[in-house]
Amino acid sequence: MSKHVAVLMGGWSAEREVSLNTGRPCAAALEERGYRVTPIDVQPDIARVLQAVRPDVVFNALHGRYGEDGTIQGLLELLQIPYTHSGVLASALAMDKQKAKAVMAAAGVSVPEGVVVTRQKAAAEHVLPPPYVVKPVNEGSSVGVIIVREDRSHPPQELGREDWPYGDEVLVEKFVAGRELTCAVMGDRALGVIDIRPATGLFYDYDAKYVAGGSVHVLPADLKPNIYQRVQELALTAHQALGCRGVSRADLRYDDTPGGTGALVVLEVNTQPGMTATSLVPEMAAHAGLSFGELVQWMVEDASLSR
Repeated sequence: MSKHVAVLMGGWSAEREVSLNTGRPCAAALEERGYRVTPIDVQPDIARVLQAVRPDVVFNALHGRYGEDGTIQGLLELLQIPYTHSGVLASALAMDKQKAKAVMAAAGVSVPEGVVVTRQKAAAEHVLPPPYVVKPVNEGSSVGVIIVREDRSHPPQELGREDWPYGDEVLVEKFVAGRELTCAVMGDRALGVIDIRPATGLFYDYDAKYVAGGSVHVLPADLKPNIYQRVQELALTAHQALGCRGVSRADLRYDDTPGGTGALVVLEVNTQPGMTATSLVPEMAAHAGLSFGELVQWMVEDASLSR
């Protein structure tokens, strides 16, 4: 009898639409591979729904708060249902950008200089000399990220709005010039390195990630062999230091600008990377010889073995 897989998607975080766009193709691919699949748009009654559905394994396609911060993982542990991606601790740790940076730095991974402050303080004064980046501490998909350029005389005033939805603390990091790189880890293996070139703007923002034509992906990245290998080493070290399992994706910056520092730093590790039509992990898996169906099947079988 084929495994019964519940694909969790949607939810109510700021990344709901991304999650739905991840979950639908994953559910379809698993059905094509012969699994019995129940897609679930997650609502607050998810514990009751899962007890009624009684899946053999959960494919976690949720993004953002409650889906990749250890919350749903803790519930699945209580229900004793195997699930894809990282466990409770690694999920919570990777979602807290500053704590994740501290753990990665202790493991020898270079990370950007930064500080956590209240959003009111970041709106009142330049916490770091421009250029710098302001990020919500606990969001993904570049949601709420602000680039403060060198010529900006005042700090970002939008941080002081009463309707700011991303929490009262923000991470302010030194902006690292150069190239946006990413590398996925699958189990204990680093996949290829992609050089991401946004169609417009300075960085890989929400539209560059999820809008068709928003970015150009160069795979394999045109890097010197030692730099390419170092990116893979950093992605794998970060994955292991945070305690990740299954598939993760590390995002990096490489300053190869004329007269630049040559810095290669890990910005963050995404424990539940997107699996949409424009997503990076399926592209890296394909470069390694794995179809989309083979990738999601591996993730389900890996989850089953992790119990």
